Amino acid sequence: MNSPAEQFEIRDLHAHSAREQLLRLNNASARETSLLTAARFEQLIETAAVALFIPPSAALLLAFEHSDAYDGTHFGWFRGRMDRFLYADRIVVGEAWRRHGLARMLYREVFRQAARRGLGRVCCEVNVEPPNPISDAFHDSLGFEEVGRATIDGGVKTVRYLCSTLEA
Repeated sequence: MNSPAEQFEIRDLHAHSAREQLLRLNNASARETSLLTAARFEQLIETAAVALFIPPSAALLLAFEHSDAYDGTHFGWFRGRMDRFLYADRIVVGEAWRRHGLARMLYREVFRQAARRGLGRVCCEVNVEPPNPISDAFHDSLGFEEVGRATIDGGVKTVRYLCSTLEA
């Protein structure tokens, strides 16, 4: 029997022009990611080395290569300390689509993309404050390890910086 994720197909968001529902998906999870305007969402998609989604608007993932012209604060933290990485800036799965393996499916593709590009690691950040225990457990299950922390937004938000090293 097929796993639930096998009924879904990952598509390249760069080639998809109907993005309004995906922006709504992102903004519904703004507490965990960040609220985006339509213009900023378009800019991120165009800048991202990897921009993926699962139709209809079930999930999305944006990732940036270490050399991308991206101005994200957390990305900058990694770029200042590491080279040759792929940074998963945001991964969002719609509430109705959770517990179907979509996030794991998207991350598998990010790891494939990183390996194809000859990059040594995949990095991301996860909230400590406000807490995100589901994301913590998920990233731990994928082999991510903490490499640093930062408190931002005047002490309102604290994040853990995570990396998973690709096997050679």
